[in-house]
Order: sequence, then structure tokens, then C-alpha cells
Amino acid sequence: MSEQSEQENKEQEHKFLPVVPMRDIVIYPQMMAPIFISRKKSLAAVENAVLTEDHKLILVAQRNLAIEEPKSSDLYEYGVLVKIVQVLKFPDGSIKALADGIERVKILEFIGGEDKDEIFTARYESLKDISVVNEETEAMLNLTVDKFKEYIRKTTKINADNFVSLAEVKDAGKLSDIIATYLSVKVEEKQKVLELLNTYERLEYVSRILSREIELIGIEEALQEKVRYKLGKSQKEYLLREKIKAIKEELGTEEGLDESEELLEEIEKAEIPQHVKDALTKEVKKLSRMPFYTAETSVIRTYVETVLELPWEKRTEDNLDIEHARRILDEDHFGLEDPKERILEFLAVKKLSNLPQATIICFVGPPGVGKTSLGRSIARSLGRKFAQVSLGGINDESEIRGHRRTYIGSMPGRIIRAIQTAGTKNPVILLDEIEKMLPSHMGDPTAAMLEVLDPVQNSHFTDHYIDMEFDLSEVFFIATANSVDTLYKPLKDRMEVITLPGYTEEEKLNIAQKYLVPRQLKTNGLNEHQLQIDETIIREIITKYTREAGVRELERYIAKACRKAAVEIVKKPDMIIKLTPENLQDYLGAYRFVRQAAEKEPQVGLVHGLAWTEVGGELLEIEAGIMPGKGRLNLTGRLGEIMKESAQTGFSYIRSNYAKLGLEQDIQEKYDVHIHAPEGATPKEG
Repeated sequence: MSEQSEQENKEQEHKFLPVVPMRDIVIYPQMMAPIFISRKKSLAAVENAVLTEDHKLILVAQRNLAIEEPKSSDLYEYGVLVKIVQVLKFPDGSIKALADGIERVKILEFIGGEDKDEIFTARYESLKDISVVNEETEAMLNLTVDKFKEYIRKTTKINADNFVSLAEVKDAGKLSDIIATYLSVKVEEKQKVLELLNTYERLEYVSRILSREIELIGIEEALQEKVRYKLGKSQKEYLLREKIKAIKEELGTEEGLDESEELLEEIEKAEIPQHVKDALTKEVKKLSRMPFYTAETSVIRTYVETVLELPWEKRTEDNLDIEHARRILDEDHFGLEDPKERILEFLAVKKLSNLPQATIICFVGPPGVGKTSLGRSIARSLGRKFAQVSLGGINDESEIRGHRRTYIGSMPGRIIRAIQTAGTKNPVILLDEIEKMLPSHMGDPTAAMLEVLDPVQNSHFTDHYIDMEFDLSEVFFIATANSVDTLYKPLKDRMEVITLPGYTEEEKLNIAQKYLVPRQLKTNGLNEHQLQIDETIIREIITKYTREAGVRELERYIAKACRKAAVEIVKKPDMIIKLTPENLQDYLGAYRFVRQAAEKEPQVGLVHGLAWTEVGGELLEIEAGIMPGKGRLNLTGRLGEIMKESAQTGFSYIRSNYAKLGLEQDIQEKYDVHIHAPEGATPKEG
């Protein structure tokens, strides 16, 4: 036992994580909240955490909120260890990160961080709640819940929709943390809630804060009742503004008022519809009435900024020149004539009718055949902005329609975020791997996608976060899929499927010569004179190193050869390297695949079959042997179900036609048959 404790202590001593100082927020364990990072050191700390496997860091509150570049002495000793779940970057370089609280920690030692560009790192120890469970605690639980309900009824600072029923929360520590999250109190008081490890003491402290806040609300209501009298609208607004200004000056938070005024000015200048201006103005007025350190202020501020960043009226002008589009498509892609023709047809119809997109194009094909790059080329030919939305593995409807603002850490759906990133109302949006969306208990994202792609409905699309209609009818949606077999049928019916087949060897050769080799030479700082890769070598790479429908693996091997050559040229700058069949393995390693010709003469016990794979047909040898036994059929070589059935059918045919084949009647009782596929290590069907 002592050895185990010693080991735990040893591990405890070596706990180190980056630290991010927080000015206006305290996060608790088992809570998820958005944090806004703009300071250089804090941005670096978040980036370091995201690069690690567990995405963890420590959030510690500042003692003085006004200090821009705090030192270790300006930070509290207690913080919370969080996991960074999601990061959203803004154009000004700041980020919004979604932090998931894990546990309370005590900072044992700050390492670094004193220099301007050096991040804080801390050696810390994990803290556990000192749980107190008795009748007194249970009574305090019920009393605190009742007080919190009364606080919610009386205050205007918390939306009723935000309140989650606490009747089922029986843990005093967790209840205290939840209530403290919603309270509009100073950071010092929230920090004390974090530092109290005894759950009863923590709950009692939160209960005292609630009593004080309820009493203050009552006093304020009584004063307002006494001084209420008739005022003209302009006089009333003036007095209210002066009152707010005086209160904020007294509290030292005058910047909150300035921020509200700045937001109102931005709203007035913004090129957005009037109903959007009215909605945002209402939110900013609500913001101006709140203390700047409450969690609700950051939610409202983020919402207003997000809506203002959306391109409500900004759009690019389409270039509908057919010849220009054909030239762009031919520059970027070799072959793919059918998809190119369909794109040109779309442009021609668009030029003549000037109507919104009636059909959605869906490129279907194996990985690496150019589906995504074709979407980029379409955007370039039209002169539109391009944005990509990866849909693989999405199983939550909110990822498409957005999260409601009542949830902590909510944000717009992926479609609205893509438009925000593009910066125009009419971008080309590529919906990548649309067949990989999965329905779950959190909703059906495919049903939400139907609304996005329906030209009748998408002009009135409402994202749950924005909570206002946004016109998607000008967006050019392009979908991609590896297969349509798993695609939701109503979704498939809404799209025009264009199949991109795998490339032939000749097409791969042309693509490599025109695009892949020049690109990799440039990427690796080489030129055609320093590294010479001719047609013969490209064919060798295609046939002996790759088995794919597209050209991704081919480009990887070309890149590998370029990197190896770069090392040699750095050592000998005047060196000229020419790849040949003799030295190819020195650069790319041993051959991965060797083509084997079929036997010219029939062999006893050996036949050839054709097997289907994702990259084309394969010749498969089938060996058969007979031995004394009891009529059993043994199948080996990891054959697929279809090939097993074929073998069993052949054996049954022999047994039922033994006379025609000149075999003995009792062959099935005397012999066993063994069928083996030597190359069946790779599962195949066919």
C-alpha cells in the first residue's frame, strides 16, 4: 500500500500543464462554457494544448481584472483543469474555445510566463471534494434550490429557458457549482466557490450569496416603486442612461457602457436588413443592463458579433463565360469530360434563366479522383468564394441547424459558419462525404440537410442559433460521396448524381506528368533539371507501388522521391538525379505489387478467377487438392461469401454428375476436397 502511495505521490509531482489567465469568468468542474481568447500568450497556450493528445490546460482567474499582461503573482492559486473540446477562429486572430471543466486543481508552482512572449506553465495537484452527506446537508440542498428558484423569478438577468431543473441534483458540490455559474456576482466570490472543497461549506456559502442577492433585488424594487412617476420617453431614457453610467463609474466598469454604444454604432452602420437591426439592438440594450463579468454578457456579445459578421447583403458577381469556365476546368483537371459538360450546362442555363439553383450536383466516386478539387475549380470559374463542410460522422441535427442559445457553448450550424467563413451570400459550398451523416437520438441530420438543399425551403432557412431567416437560395451547393448505396433516399432524389470513375493507367500517367510531378518539384524546392522523372518511371510507380482508383497514393510516392532527392542535392548542390528502374527502389523502397501473368498452359488443380476490388479487377489463382477422407470440403484463403458459395456449388455439381465425369459413385464418401486462394489474404468478393 505504501509503495502505491509513493508511486501516486511521484506521479503527482510531475503534473505540468499550460495555464491561461481568465479575466472575467470562473469555470467549474463538470461545466462546459465558451471562453474568448485574444491575448498572445493565451492563444499560444491554447494552441499547445490542442496539439497534445488530451487537449488539456488549466484556467486560472486574475486577481485584478484590469491587468493586461498578468504575472504569476497576479493569479489565484486555485483553478480548474479543462479539456478544449472545440476551437473557432475569428478573422482578427482571436478564438472562441469550448472548455469542458474536469477537476479543481491547486497550483504548486508557476513556471515561466514572466516574459511577454512566454506562456505560463504550472506544476499542480488535483483536488477532490470533501463530501458531507447528512440530514443537515439535505435540508440545505432543498433550501438552496428554493432560494435559486426565487432568485430566477425576481431577476431579469437569467432567461427562464436557461434554468435546468435542479431537483434531481443530490450532490451538494455539483449543485453549488451549477448555481454559481448563473449568479451575477464578482469574480472574487465565484473564485471562493471554486476554492471551497468541503461540499457543505460551499453550498452554505452559495446560499448566503443567494439570500443577499434576493434582498438587494427587493430593496431595488422598493426604491423603484417609491420614485415611479410619469416621465416623457426622452426624459426617461436620459435618466436611465445617466443612472447606468453612474453605477458603472462607481463599480469601475464604465467600459461596459462604451462597448454597448460601440455595438449599437456597428449595427447602425452595417448593411443588414431592418428586422435584423431591430433584433440586435434589443439584444445590445439587454447587454447594457448587465454587469460585464456575468456569463450572459459574453453570450449576447458573441451572438451580436456573429450575426453582424454574416454577409446578409454581400455577394460576388458571377462570371458566366462558358469558354472561361472550360479553360479553368481543363487547367485544373485532366479527363472527367462528363462532369465538366454538366457544369458547363449548368452555367449556360444560369446565364439564360438567372434563376436559383434548381438541382444539386453530387459527385460520386472513390477517394482521390478529384471530387473536392473539382468543386474548387467550379468556384474559381464562377468567380465565387469557396467553403467546405465535412459531414463525415455527423449524428446531431444541431450541427446543421445550429444550437439554440439556451445551451452553454452554443454556436451556429455548419452551413451558416461556412457562409460566415466565405464572407459572401453566394459562395460555392462543398458538402463533403454527405452519405456519412448518421441519424441518432440527438436528431436526424439528413432531414435537416433536406431543408438546406430544397430550393423551395432554403430561401427561408432558420438557424437555431441566429433565430432569424437567412436566404440560402443563392448558394451553389455541391455534394460529394464515395458511394450512393448508403445515401438517404429522399436526399439522393434531391440531387443529380455524377459518377467520377477511377482513373485508367494512361489517365494517371497524364495527371502525374501535367500536375503531380511539377507540383511536388515546386513544393520540395527542386526543378526539372535537378530531378528527372520520365514516363517510364511514372508507369513503374503506378503499377508497382500503388493500387488505387485515384492518384493520392501516386502523389505521395512522387513526393517521397522528391524528398529523398532533396537530401542528396543539399549534400551535393551540383548533383543531377535521374530516376531509373534500377535505382527506383533506393528512393521508394521495395516494390509493393508485382504483376503476375496467368499460366499459358492449363495446370491440374489450378484455375484462375476474377476478383472485384475497389481499385479494379484482380486475377486470382484458385488451387484445389483431393485426399482420402469423408467427403468434406475445406475452404481457406479468407474468401468472401460469394466465392465460398461458388466453391460449394462446384463441389455439389461434381457430386451430382459423377457418372458423366467418369468418377466413382462413392467419391463423396472416400475423399476430402481442399480449395485454397493463395492471394486471399486481402478480403475480396467476386
